Amino acid sequence: MRWHKTLLSMLQQRQGKKVALAVDTSSSEVPTILINNIVKLFEQLKPDTLLVQADFKIRDISPVKSDTIKYYTHGKSSYTLVLEWAKEENIDTLFYITDVTGFISEEMETVDYEMFWLVPDDFLPRVPFGKAIKVA
Repeated sequence: MRWHKTLLSMLQQRQGKKVALAVDTSSSEVPTILINNIVKLFEQLKPDTLLVQADFKIRDISPVKSDTIKYYTHGKSSYTLVLEWAKEENIDTLFYITDVTGFISEEMETVDYEMFWLVPDDFLPRVPFGKAIKVA
């Protein structure tokens, strides 16, 4: 549960900042209890966080709430739309719960906001930019 303390500290440091939490909903074969616990942590510590549900498109953007996530079974995910949305919305920090197997446009080499990939898996892949945090 080391990630729990890390995330707790990160959220406390970002009070007053515009934060978004994206969840990759492209597969129903995910640790839903773990993901719901992460979302609940955001809900309690930073209730003004925007929750973005996305797979190959953005499905929903709403205030953070753990019981609203709907998963799909097609397995296709693209991060580009969410990353572009975060830039347009002037998000200060984007957290993205995903296994980092989705598509990112080749033109997107970096982002101009803080980016954290929350990986709910034992394997921690290399990320294109930002910082990966294992939350398994």
